[in-house]
This record gives sequence, C-alpha cells and structure tokens, in this order.
Amino acid sequence: MTDPQIVLTERVQQALANAFGSEYADADPLIRPSQFADFQANVAMSLGKRLRRAPREVAQAIADQLADFPGTVEVSGPGFLNITLDPAWITAEATEMLADPRTGIGTATPPQRIVIDYSAPNAAKEMHVGHLRTTIVGDAMARIYEHLGSTVVRQNHLGDWGTPFGMLIEHLLDIGEEAAVAQLEAGQGTEYYQAARAKFDSDESFKTRSRQRVTTLQSGDPETMRLWHVFMEATIRYFNKVYEMLGVTLTDADIAGESMYNSMLEKTCDDLEAMGVAVMSEGALCLFPPGFTGSDDKPLPLIIRKSDGGYGYASTDMAAIRYRVDDLKADRILYVVGADQALHFRMVFAAAEQAGWLPDSVSAEHVQIGMMLGKDGRRFKTRSGESVKLMELLQEAVDRAGVIIADRGYDEETKGEIAHAVGMGAVKYADLSISHDSEYVFDFDRMLNFAGNTGPYMQYATARIRSIFRRAGVEPESARGPIVLGVPAERALALHLLGFGAVVDQVAALVEPHRLSAFLFETASLFSTFYEECPVLKEGVDAETRASRLALCALTLRVLETGLELLGVPVPDRM
Repeated sequence: MTDPQIVLTERVQQALANAFGSEYADADPLIRPSQFADFQANVAMSLGKRLRRAPREVAQAIADQLADFPGTVEVSGPGFLNITLDPAWITAEATEMLADPRTGIGTATPPQRIVIDYSAPNAAKEMHVGHLRTTIVGDAMARIYEHLGSTVVRQNHLGDWGTPFGMLIEHLLDIGEEAAVAQLEAGQGTEYYQAARAKFDSDESFKTRSRQRVTTLQSGDPETMRLWHVFMEATIRYFNKVYEMLGVTLTDADIAGESMYNSMLEKTCDDLEAMGVAVMSEGALCLFPPGFTGSDDKPLPLIIRKSDGGYGYASTDMAAIRYRVDDLKADRILYVVGADQALHFRMVFAAAEQAGWLPDSVSAEHVQIGMMLGKDGRRFKTRSGESVKLMELLQEAVDRAGVIIADRGYDEETKGEIAHAVGMGAVKYADLSISHDSEYVFDFDRMLNFAGNTGPYMQYATARIRSIFRRAGVEPESARGPIVLGVPAERALALHLLGFGAVVDQVAALVEPHRLSAFLFETASLFSTFYEECPVLKEGVDAETRASRLALCALTLRVLETGLELLGVPVPDRM
C-alpha cells in the first residue's frame, strides 16, 4: 500500500518525462488535496511559461500520458489537473494496509543512528514546566525513529555539575544526609536550593566552606564525590517518578549529564587551541565561528574556557558533540532544547564544523522548543511568580480528569487508571498538537475537553471503536473485510488512512510531531462522519456491508492507536 499523493507524484512525473522529455521528470507536480476531486496537480501552471505553451495545453499533454491511470484525470480552468482515484484502487490498497502488521509504515532506508538530547533538568533545582515540552517532544521522536527501524541513543543531559554544587553539598552536611535525601526525593529541590543559597548569601563561613567544596569536587576528592552521588541519586529518583507518571521512555542508562564530560574539557580546549580554532581573547579561550557578530559588528566569541580557568556550557557542548560523533557514531544529532538557545547552538554547530568535529555525513539539529504560557499570555508561573512544579501540574491533570469521569460507573481502580491515562494524554497531546517551536497557552479547560483537537477526543475516538467490536462480539484483529466503498464517507475515510505511512516518514524527516497529531485528528473526524452516516451493527445492515465496515473500523483503530503510541499518548480501552 502506498500513500496516494506519492503514487500520483510518481505517475505525473513520469507523464511529464514522456510528454516533454526526461529533463522534466524531477519537476514537482504540485499535487494537493482538492474540493473538486481527490487531488489537484498544478504543475502545468508553472511549466507553461518554461515551455512557452499555454498551461491548459500543457495540462492536456500530461493528461494524455495518464490514459491508463486508475481513476479519472480532467483538465480544469486555466490548466489544473483534477484527479479522482478509482474506488477499486482505494479498496485494494486499504485491504492490503489492513493485512500489513505495520499498518503502512515503512522502515528507514538506510536505518540511522540518531542521538536525541532531551529533557535535561537541572539537578540543583526542581523539575518544572519548562522541562515538560522538551521531554514530551524528544520522547515522541525517539519512539518514532525506533519504530522506523533506526537506532536511538537517548541522552538526558542533566545539569549535575558546577559551582552551585559546593553549597548544595555543604547544605547536605548541615541538615544531615537522611533529611537531605528525604527532601530531594519528595521533589523539594527548589526549596533545598533556596535554603542553601540563602545561607551562602548571609553566612560568610558557609560561603567559604562552599567554595572550598567546589575545589574538592573538581579535584575528585573521594568523600566529596560520595556526597555528590548521594545528592544526585536522590534527585534522580525523584526525576524518575516524574518520567514514570508521564510515561516517557528515559531510564538511568540514558543519563549523560554535564559531569560526564568533566574529564574531557581540558583536552577539548587544548585540541581546539592546538589546531588554531580556539584563540585567547581578553584572558579567555574563545572560538570565533565565521558569520557571527555582535551589536558592535565585532566577531562574537564562544567562550570555552573562562579567564578564571573555569568551563561553561560551550565547553561541555563542544566536548559532547565530539563524543556523540566519534564515540556514539551518530548519523544525526537532535538537540531538543528551548528556542532561546538558538544562537548558542548555531555557534556550537558552526564551531564544530570549523574544527572538523562535525563532518558533512552527520547532521546536528536544534529542535527549538517554544515557551509555555499562562492564560495571561506570559511565561507560565504560579501566582507568587515561581516556576510551577511539574509533578504538581501532572497530578492536577489527573485529578481534573478524575472529576470529569467520576459519574461513569467505574470502580475506583478502573477510574484511577482511566483518569491517569486521560490526564497524561491531555497534557502530552496538547503539546504535540502544535508546532514545537511555537509558544502555547497551558489551559486545562481546553486540553481536557472531549471536543476538538485534544487528547481526550482522540482517546474517546479509539474507545468508541473498541466499543463497536465489544457489541459485535468480535476482536478487531478478526475483521478482514473485504472492504467495499459504497458511501462517500467510507471512501473519504479509506483514502485518508492510506496516507498514514507517508505522514510518519515526513514527521521523522522534519522532526515535526504536530503533523502526525493533525493527521490523527483528521482521521478521528472522518471516522465520526463515517460512524454517523454508515451504520455498522444496526438491524438491516447486510452481512457484506457489516464485514466491510467492521474492517474499516479495525483499520481506523490501528492507525489511531499506532499513531498515538508513537506520540507517547496512552490509549485506554474504555472512557
């Protein structure tokens, strides 16, 4: 089975080559869905000028080469090609898709090794809503690439190193390891940090101890490293609670924090300086990738070693990109990080290319994540102006979902499972249904709505199809048709479903999961029309029609469930 738009593109390109010569075989046929037919090809409009012929004449020449096409091709208006596919072709392709265990999704050719840097909370502070979007988008892309057969290397680049850890370790000693671990495991990292910071600012002896602790930490002192591990392990246990609640695929094995690169930083700087890419400027070791200037029109520096000898984000990122290319053998590296870091990553990529550490064979891409806003249009915060704790936000989503389904007659255990799935599905789908680089307003009322392009609407669509099969007394897997398209709503749904594999490929190529969300929403909308206009189990529906419509229901269910699983959105059997 093949996406109709891809089939049409290939056929029209061949027609172009036959009509006008092989040099036109790679022209874009400009095929788009049409309200007058299934699709419209507009290539004759742009090609007419190049050929010095009337567009309508060009369109007719193309149409003449499509005489054996499985459908009808008509020239319309000044030179449009209106293309309507034969229902028999759609039926055959849909039947093949139903029999395909992968539901029309192909595999990457060749498979790639893709490194995805995502989530990356700061261990010195609470995991807040700012980490939600990078975690959700990164995890969806990891799922999609793995389903396509590529090898995915997840990299959770924790902020787990640096000068703040001096005061954090000293505070741990002051309050005791047991109390510190309990506070960190409970998700009170922000409170812990604020208490340590307050002491650092007001107590000179604590400040002195903290600075000394930074020195022993950086030198690898065994006792200091033990205390650092105590702090980190407690913090990671809390992060894992958040990941488990969200249903993301990150594990401890995926942690590759800043501390991992600590031993590489000196060599990174020495090697860049030795090759002449890094130079001293005002006491700091800097990279000056070409094409970057500041407001004063002077070259913009990327500082990899500060004037005091310390290292920063640029140092770690340069070491990381080298490690990911040389050691992880990446073909493609995705950095799922906030849009405000765009300049930084452009400079890092340019500097890595300049150093020869990022060859043409490896793609490095910044997947920009837009800001989450409150209903007031400003950065999403609590009423007191603090960042919203992520776990509290997720729990509120579950609690609200529980209220919505409270009167549906489920026992407490089932109600809890459904509420969790609906709450997490609402939060994740709301994020994935918009372009990742766009800002969006976090609004529980909208995202938990059972109407519109929301997670609950998508989940309800799958649950409704499941209920059809329960009433029919058969499993979806047993519905094999044959599919017969006798009603426009059947035909529209089947034709749309054929585009599933191509959309997944497009999402993988462009790193734009919102395209899959849009496809699934259109699927659910078309199924709703089909459900209203095409009775499946009603008395009077003949056996052949019933079998056909059950098969179409089964195919729709598989597309919806597979697509939502790729996005990481849970799908409960009942709503």
